[in-house]
Amino acid sequence: MAKKHIKINEFNLKNNCPVCYSNDGLKLTFKQQLIENAFYKATTLDTLNELFCNTCNSNIYPVQWTDDLERVFEYHKRAITPKSKSFHLKKLTWLIVILTAIITVSAIGFMVLYN
Repeated sequence: MAKKHIKINEFNLKNNCPVCYSNDGLKLTFKQQLIENAFYKATTLDTLNELFCNTCNSNIYPVQWTDDLERVFEYHKRAITPKSKSFHLKKLTWLIVILTAIITVSAIGFMVLYN
């Protein structure tokens, strides 16, 4: 089962980086979890956020956030709308379901016909 994340939205922030104190390199990214395997593909409501500084090339973890960064994060978090939860069966699953139904109906028909 492969768990991937699809990007919902990305924001360039003008706040100071807590590591290098630059005010033009912060990028806030919101991602949504996507689960995919051979049988189905599902989008969950779980979201992930990342704050990255392009100036010093470092991830900014929530422990390092200032009050200003937290306020901006909460503002942008309310502004995003994640994709709705979905569940999609793939062709392999439909093939297995149809073949199982055909075999079951054939077996029941064979038993009824010869009993």
